[in-house]
Amino acid sequence: MAENNLTQDTEGKILGAAKKVFEQKGMDGARMQEIANEAGINKAMLHYYYRNKQKLFEAVFKSAFSLLAPQLNKILNDDSSIEEKVKSFTHNYNYFFKKHPYLPNFVIQESNRNPAFFKKLQQINGFPSLEKFKKQVASEVKQGILRPIDGEQLFVSIISLNIFPFVASPLIKGFLKLDDESFEQLMENRKTAVTDLIIHSIKIT
Repeated sequence: MAENNLTQDTEGKILGAAKKVFEQKGMDGARMQEIANEAGINKAMLHYYYRNKQKLFEAVFKSAFSLLAPQLNKILNDDSSIEEKVKSFTHNYNYFFKKHPYLPNFVIQESNRNPAFFKKLQQINGFPSLEKFKKQVASEVKQGILRPIDGEQLFVSIISLNIFPFVASPLIKGFLKLDDESFEQLMENRKTAVTDLIIHSIKIT
């Protein structure tokens, strides 16, 4: 039992250290030696737990995603209206990626480079299901609450409008001449801006 606790403690230290280094340096800039130093272990032990940087990065991502997935699944499948779902989804998504700024680019890179990894993510407990969301969109369209729109298209729009600014943050900062603090405020204001944009485009007034 003590050995198992020690293993879990060491692995937790590694994931915490890796998260910190990945946030500071990104996937390409991070070095396994830096992560080992941050975790307070030697590099050999780090490789014992994670044989390469990619495996470690995947573990960090999976750990973070396992926190996000149940939240999103709850939003998509609760009894609130589509309007409330859009608000909740946007606020949760922005908050999450502000806390995990290294993840958006990883999502893009890995989805193209390693599709099999994302199939593994579907096995996470609480992985978001869109079935109720799609049926609810169709129902609210039928009731005359929403304009005619497909639930899958709406979900893609929500994801796109929320994730792109984080993926393209250097480009946006350049175009708008923003420093890090100004960009963070832009993202905070964007929670309301995106919500209003989506709701006004789909809701019948």
